[in-house]
Formats: sequence, C-alpha cells, structure tokens
Amino acid sequence: MSQLNTVWIVDDDPIFTYGLKKLITITDFCKNISTFNNGEEALNFLKLKVDSSQSLPDVILLDLNMPIMDGWQFLDAFVELTLVKNIRIYIASSSIDVVDHLKARDYTVVSDFLVKPLKRSDLQMIMEDCDAE
Repeated sequence: MSQLNTVWIVDDDPIFTYGLKKLITITDFCKNISTFNNGEEALNFLKLKVDSSQSLPDVILLDLNMPIMDGWQFLDAFVELTLVKNIRIYIASSSIDVVDHLKARDYTVVSDFLVKPLKRSDLQMIMEDCDAE
C-alpha cells in the first residue's frame, strides 16, 4: 500500500482530530494533514487551491455535524465544483442513524461511511481503495 500525499480532516471535535492525526502519523498513512473546523473553512480553502492550481487532497475525512456548514452542506457545494483531480471523500461520523447512512449513498462522491472512532483498519481500507483506483 502506498502512502497518500495529502489528507484533509474536516471536523469540529478537537479530541477526535488530535487522535486521528496521531493514528495517521503512527500508520504512515499520508505525508501531509490539514484540518478544518467546519465545511465552510474546507470549502473556501478548496476553492483557493482549485483557482490557484495548487495540489488538492487525495482524501477528505468529513464529519457530518459541525457548526457554520455541516457535512451535508459541504457535499452539496463540493459536487458543484469542477476539479481536475478525483478526491475521495469518506464520511467520518459518530452517527449510527440509518437515514444518514442511506443519504450518504446518494452522493456519488462519497466513497464510504466510517463510524467514529476510526481505527487502523479503516485507514488501511482507504489506502487499499486509493491503490485500486
């Protein structure tokens, strides 16, 4: 499995984000990690990257419940963007609501729905998905 270049974590929970960054580092999952507290921060930064032709993330780990712009609103805006790179989005949420899981399937840009806390096996699965692409 090859290491990813860049992963974005879009989540407002500092404890989850801290733990996930530690897990990513321990597993040598990727070279670069960026974190965003809500969907709006991530979307604005993504638009800047697209407009300036800077490198885009390989994977976005997206929470659903956040202030300002939640994960669903982010996804609605994301699908409207024209990107030159395929960015894999994985929902990383504590939601076990069947409605959320079904709704996630409606978005073709969502690769999978992962229930928090994420485990080493979740990161390995993401790396395998990216290798298979």
